[in-house]
Amino acid sequence: MRRVALITAVLFLILTIITVAACNGRESLFFLQQNKAPEFVFRYAENQAADYPTTLGAYRFAELVRERTEGRIEIVVYHSAQLGSETKVVEQMRFGGIDFARVSISILAEFAPGLNALQLPYLYQSDAHMWEVLDGQIGDHCLGFLEEQGLIGLSWYNAGSRSFYTRVPINSLEELRGLNIRIQESAAMMADMIRLLGANPVQMVFSEVYSGLRMGRVDGAENNWPSYESTSHYEVARYFYADEHTRVPEMQLMSKTTMEKLSEEDQLILFECARESALYEREEWSKRELSSEEYVRNYGVEVVIPSEEEKRKLQDLCKPLYEKYAADYMDIVEQILEKTK
Repeated sequence: MRRVALITAVLFLILTIITVAACNGRESLFFLQQNKAPEFVFRYAENQAADYPTTLGAYRFAELVRERTEGRIEIVVYHSAQLGSETKVVEQMRFGGIDFARVSISILAEFAPGLNALQLPYLYQSDAHMWEVLDGQIGDHCLGFLEEQGLIGLSWYNAGSRSFYTRVPINSLEELRGLNIRIQESAAMMADMIRLLGANPVQMVFSEVYSGLRMGRVDGAENNWPSYESTSHYEVARYFYADEHTRVPEMQLMSKTTMEKLSEEDQLILFECARESALYEREEWSKRELSSEEYVRNYGVEVVIPSEEEKRKLQDLCKPLYEKYAADYMDIVEQILEKTK
């Protein structure tokens, strides 16, 4: 009996070892399958910080693409302008040097002038008005403006409304007169707007604005609440003039060279993931906008909200820009304005 019991125990142990080995083999095979090298590894350029809403949107895009292609496509996000300024990134994307990016249409309008029709001063009454435009036929049509430049528009990201902030107090538009105001690279329309206000536009790379303000090379700049807060510009320009002169949407882009490497199925996945990431980015933007404004107000920034009369002055001053920059696209402008009625 003892011998039979011993034989039974040995057999049970052997069966247990075989079963465990088989399970471990399956697990190892599963692990290898899930961790196999991706078929494509693409680079995504983002000039904002790692915790900025547009960067979070980029991470969400990369995550969705990885999940839906089962790891075949990996997108690596380079934040904080690691791959260069927006203008340099666009130039590299046109020839396939960079695969994806999020870029302001202020920059992109230099490559596709029709995009000026989407960023004219006081064009939109609210964020809701802007998204009604961009999520509809007008927005879809404008995403295609860059294809001849080797760029594919994927989706629209939020960048809020832009206002002025300065090193010296300003309580009216007249007090901008004579000041040196930083503008984005190649932002011709914004340069003209600044001149109409009697100030001097100064083109400056985004990463140099803090030192430019601190050293007095510029007297002010214009941007949205999250950018103002995330870059610490509030430390060196503590006066915020909330005129909300423009709402400038941003575009998520793919290099046409990159797109042509992919199957139609994968292209469709990328478009779907880009649009989903845009909705995510907008939610993150709204939260960040509120927290950024609260933070800088608590820091001690002086915020001036101009009267409606003051805003109308700016509108009147800026009307010549509509014809100058969107003369060939006034049909789009009129459609946008019609949506406010």
